[in-house]
Amino acid sequence: KRIAGILLALFMAGVSDTTAGEECTSAVVSPGASHDGRPLLWKNRDTDYLSNKVIYVQDCPFSYLALTDADDASGRKCFAGLNAAGFAIMNTVAYNLPENPDETKDLEGVIMADALRTCRTVADFEQYLRANQGPKFGSLANYGVFDSSGAAMLFEVHNHGYEKYDAAAAPEKYLVNTNFSRSGTPGAGAGYLRFDRATELFRRFPAGQVTFEEILGRFTRDLGHVLLKSPELDDLQKAPSGEDQWLYTGDCIDRQSTASAVVLVGRKPGDSLSMATMWVITGEPVCAIAVPVWVEAGESPDPLWNGVDAPLWGQSLRIKDIVRPLKDGNNDNYLNCVRLDNDAGTGFLPLIRNTETEILALTEEFLKQKRTPAELAAFQKQMAEKALVVLQSIR
Repeated sequence: KRIAGILLALFMAGVSDTTAGEECTSAVVSPGASHDGRPLLWKNRDTDYLSNKVIYVQDCPFSYLALTDADDASGRKCFAGLNAAGFAIMNTVAYNLPENPDETKDLEGVIMADALRTCRTVADFEQYLRANQGPKFGSLANYGVFDSSGAAMLFEVHNHGYEKYDAAAAPEKYLVNTNFSRSGTPGAGAGYLRFDRATELFRRFPAGQVTFEEILGRFTRDLGHVLLKSPELDDLQKAPSGEDQWLYTGDCIDRQSTASAVVLVGRKPGDSLSMATMWVITGEPVCAIAVPVWVEAGESPDPLWNGVDAPLWGQSLRIKDIVRPLKDGNNDNYLNCVRLDNDAGTGFLPLIRNTETEILALTEEFLKQKRTPAELAAFQKQMAEKALVVLQSIR
C-alpha cells in the first residue's frame, strides 16, 4: 500500500523543474574517490533526439569512440567519448552561464569530437579552450574530462571564458553535475532536483569507495525524487502485479528523454598495461543493457551502430513503449512501474539487471589478461550480441 500511495502521489504531482532541450546528469570522479584508483566519468544523456549510436572514428593524431546521434555517421559531433590516448570527455549543458543571442551556440558536440581527436591530456584540453574561445566557439556547457595520468577535471565553459574544478580537490573527491554551473548565475539553470538526487546517491558510498558498477547498474536507472521520496528500484518488486502503477519521471535521473548513458572507466595511473573502458547503454537505461567497448578494438560492434537505428537502441525503444504507452502530449513522462517489476515476478527489469551483472563479471574475467585488438573486438561483439538477444526476448 505504501508503494502504491507513493506512486499515486507522484502521478498527481506533475511538477517539474525541467526545460526543453539537452538536459543530462553526470559526475566526474577522481582516482582518490574510486575503489580501484581509476578516474570515472558518468553521463545520462537527456535529449530530444533519442536514437543514439556508438561510432569508432579512425583519425590522427588519435582515433576515438564517440556516442553520437544516429544521423551522424561521421562521429564529428560527439556527446561522450574515449580516445586512443586514454583521454575521455562528456558534457552537460549549463543554462546559467553567460551567453549572447547573437553569437554561435550549440557546438558542444563538435567541440568534444575535436577534443577527442586532438587531446592527450587534460592540460591539452585546457589549451584547446584557450585557443578557440570567441563569439563563434559555440559552448554553454560543463565538460568532464580525464586522462591516462588520472587527472579528472570539470570545466564550465562559455564563449568567452571558463572556470575549472579539480575533482581531487573537492571534499568528496568527486563532482556531481546537471544543467547549471557552479560559476554561473546562482539559482538559474536547470536540473536542481536531479542534482540533489544524484548527490544523495553518491553519499551512500563510503569515502574512497565509488564503484563504476553501482553507477552503471543503479544510478543510471534511478527513479528517485528528493521531494516526493519515491521507491528504490529494489522496492518495485513489492508492487501489486494486478494493477498499473504510474510514476511521473520528469525530474528523475532515468526519464523519458534519456537517450543513453555512459560510464567511462579510465586507465589505472601507473599501470602501463591497463586499458580504459567505455560502458554504454543505448536507450532509456531501465529498458536497456550496458555493454563494454574499447578504442584498442579498432571498431564498434554492429549492435551499437549498424542500420538507420542501432539494433540495441531499436530494441530499447520497443521495450520503452511497454512501460511508457501514454503518448498524448507529455503523458510519456509517466512510467508504468508494474511492467518493470512486481510481486509476481513478471516484470522485465530483473532480467535486464541480471544480464548486465553477468556481462560485468565476464568482462572482469576477460580483462585479467592482456588482450589483442582482435580479441577485444570479438569480446565486445559477443557482449553486444548477448545483450541484444535478451532485449529481443522481452515482450
